[in-house]
Amino acid sequence: MSLEHNKRPSFERVYMNFALEIANRSTCSRLKVGTVITTLDFRKVLSIGYNGNATGLSNSCDRDEPGNCGCLHSEENAVINCDAPRSVEKIIFVTHMPCEMCAKRIINLGNVKKVIFQNDYRKRGSVKLFTEVNIPFYRLDGDLLHLVTE
Repeated sequence: MSLEHNKRPSFERVYMNFALEIANRSTCSRLKVGTVITTLDFRKVLSIGYNGNATGLSNSCDRDEPGNCGCLHSEENAVINCDAPRSVEKIIFVTHMPCEMCAKRIINLGNVKKVIFQNDYRKRGSVKLFTEVNIPFYRLDGDLLHLVTE
């Protein structure tokens, strides 16, 4: 048996795939986004989120305006759902680069050691925010992480 067939995906790839899969639960008509929060050693999933309307409301967007459809963002839902103490070190996996407000929510979550995304986003203000607070920000390409600094 060849070693190529036994190659295991990195934990970064596994959790990004999880974020991509959970994004399929999104009810947003424009963009499906998923977020997974794990411990630094990858042993525990602390929270998940996907974008959509608030619980109990219609499973649809409130408006058609890009960036203002009324849906809660996936990062926002993951932060709301995360009951881990601030002292727990965290890694954030998100299918798309977070917007500035979600970057601020992630920063306030506390003890975030890195943020990893796969797909770029039309607004890139989060790069500056993560840089300001020294949270490494990476784009995942296959199994390779690329540090994003601008």
